[in-house]
Amino acid sequence: MYEQKPWLKFYGNIPASIDYPRVTMYEALMQTVSRVPDSLAYDFFGYTATYRQFGAEIDCCADALAAIGLKQGDRITISMPTCPQGIICFYAANKLGAVASMIHPLSPAKEIEFYLNTAKSRFALTLDAFYGKFKEAQGKTELQTLILCRIPDYLPLLKKIGFNLTKGRKIPPVPEDKLVAWWSDLMRGSYPKAPKAEMGTDEMAVILYSGGTTGVPKGIMLSNYNFISEGMQVSVWGSLGGGDAILAILPIFHGFGLGVCINAAFMGGGKSILVPQFTPEIVAGLIKQKRPNFVVGVPTLFEALGRNPVFQKADLSCLRATFSGADTLPRPVKERFEAVVRERGGNTQLLEGYGLTEAVTAIMATPLNGYREGSVGLPFPDMLAKIVTLGTTGEAPVGEEGEICVNGPAVMLGYLDQPEETANTLRTHADGKVWLHTGDIGTMDADGFFYFKLRQKRMIKSSGMNVYPGQVEDILYKHPDVAKACIIGVPDEKQVQRVKGFVVLKEPGKAGPEMEKALIAHCQEHLIRWSCPRDIEFRSDLPCTLIGKIAFNTLEQEELAKLKAEGQYCG
Repeated sequence: MYEQKPWLKFYGNIPASIDYPRVTMYEALMQTVSRVPDSLAYDFFGYTATYRQFGAEIDCCADALAAIGLKQGDRITISMPTCPQGIICFYAANKLGAVASMIHPLSPAKEIEFYLNTAKSRFALTLDAFYGKFKEAQGKTELQTLILCRIPDYLPLLKKIGFNLTKGRKIPPVPEDKLVAWWSDLMRGSYPKAPKAEMGTDEMAVILYSGGTTGVPKGIMLSNYNFISEGMQVSVWGSLGGGDAILAILPIFHGFGLGVCINAAFMGGGKSILVPQFTPEIVAGLIKQKRPNFVVGVPTLFEALGRNPVFQKADLSCLRATFSGADTLPRPVKERFEAVVRERGGNTQLLEGYGLTEAVTAIMATPLNGYREGSVGLPFPDMLAKIVTLGTTGEAPVGEEGEICVNGPAVMLGYLDQPEETANTLRTHADGKVWLHTGDIGTMDADGFFYFKLRQKRMIKSSGMNVYPGQVEDILYKHPDVAKACIIGVPDEKQVQRVKGFVVLKEPGKAGPEMEKALIAHCQEHLIRWSCPRDIEFRSDLPCTLIGKIAFNTLEQEELAKLKAEGQYCG
């Protein structure tokens, strides 16, 4: 079925295939610099750079990095929020043929040690506030040079003064240390011009890390070609070009943030509005002030925006497309967000997409004018997708559930130093193509629209029956009293796993046995009995992952700890 590409008839003006330049990310970005030199590349709280200035900043940074010893084949760990230094360094390292290993700036010292050793990084870039954690990790790693930045490096004068008088005062002073090189000094220095490395387009350029819920994170090896192709696919899909602006809310250590909000914007020649810290207030204020055309994020972002008073009063006619990914989008969240946008002069739907870090990020999305209930959309140009029967490589019949598999230019090179994991995930099928087995369950309809059901690892087996937590959560979200919901499987002697719900109510005072009964009855109205929660625990809030998704694995671990303490579980 995938060979027929039934989805192409819904492409409209989107090309079925794109001519990707066989270059490095640095060279691709410099092609944009040549094409639109005077367009704005990024905006950081009022500090802006045109593409010409951005290109000069990247070249200056590359000269400095080369002068302190970064060379082709080296790895540099970038541990930064979404800010100019992080993205300038990202492309500068690529110019030199070095590999960027992207990690979360709030990582604790032990994690930093793990990431530095996994990537074999001799160089790292982070904020002055995180010096202590890197220093703590240094002794057990190959780290030789730590480049430190300050948030005010790229802030306009008044904002710089404001930062230094508030948050800046709380940052401990960095002692004299041979390990440290300061970003501001490096960028002001005078160095020989660093030549562009002879780096292949298919060579590893970036290491991102899987957000696995258990075990050790895996390093995902991504090439120049992976990033260039995915970026061009996104920019073509959304017609993101010169004069357009995208709000870069998602962090640059994550494929969604780096691939869509940053690299795709630069491939298309648009402007990226950099947001180093997420709060609904900050994001709503930036939408009101900066008027982006594109907002992409996770469902919790759109849930928060839909309820934010600043967002509810802003002129939203600027919004051309909004996309939700990385988690199932509850229908009430979608409807509330769209209603606010309509009331404030906008005419855009909140559409879903699908992707995974093993293919940079988004590799399919709903067409701007082709919403289909429950669908995550169609594969991007040059990406193939199909559903295979679980545990096989054989294509499942149309409409039947199975594992989503993808093939195309965005698919990773493999897992860093993990050949067995790579072989399990990248498999050659009967058609001779190498397919990425996503581990996600979904279906495809006769028109080629895909429907994401759930990550396989979130499937609960209760009394031998499959329970999909997202399906149960969707029902809970439809109850008028529910603000947030999460479903997990709890070990149970009789059922193997018992379905348990965690709920945050809009009015916390309503929590109690009567509300628990009402919510379970509500689920029983809509779902087969074995999918319904046996019990519901009310919370004031639910834990979230680093990118804002509800952390179901944290709740699972809490339940296991509770059972162990009660002597009911010894697994």
